Amino acid sequence: MFVKVCGLRTPADVEVSVAAGADAVGFVFTRSVRQVDAETVRGLIADVPETVLTVGVFAGIPAAEAGRIALEAGVGAVQLHGDYPKPAFEELAGGPYRLIRATTLTAATDVTVGAYGEDMLLLDSPIAGSGETWDLSALAGSRPDGDWLLAGGLTPANVTAAIEAAKPWGVDVSSGVEATRGVKDHELIRAFVTAAKG
Repeated sequence: MFVKVCGLRTPADVEVSVAAGADAVGFVFTRSVRQVDAETVRGLIADVPETVLTVGVFAGIPAAEAGRIALEAGVGAVQLHGDYPKPAFEELAGGPYRLIRATTLTAATDVTVGAYGEDMLLLDSPIAGSGETWDLSALAGSRPDGDWLLAGGLTPANVTAAIEAAKPWGVDVSSGVEATRGVKDHELIRAFVTAAKG
């Protein structure tokens, strides 16, 4: 099970996530209590092993700007979160990073991994980073194939059941491992990774 821990802001957050066995660590560049800048992220990822994917998360800014910031930060993947159209992903294609399309599941959502040229698909709850859970039965009959991550309201207590119900390739967590909004709880990070990887 691929595990991404997102919304990291401190060296300890990153160190604990990597030591716990996270496959990816995410950094939010969009206005949020979890927001960090490129210079900070460059420092945070300096000692992250190459086997761990570093992800820049962007929402509400032009794709070209996201690509520029990702290059400045040195992350290995760009996650465009929200209603980015296919041309936004095409604009970033060929860059020195992987692409992640993060969206919510609606009747109109194309859940084909790679439909927009992305390497991974992330299906999130309607309000990203809110801790809001969603009805996993909505995936019945429309479960993606390939490298897709389930996100939204996941915690150490419910991730195992969510994996059994949705059968994703990976999972993503942010608020589900926080002591208070925007502040990671290192014991919860460890517990989440352990539960997700079974």
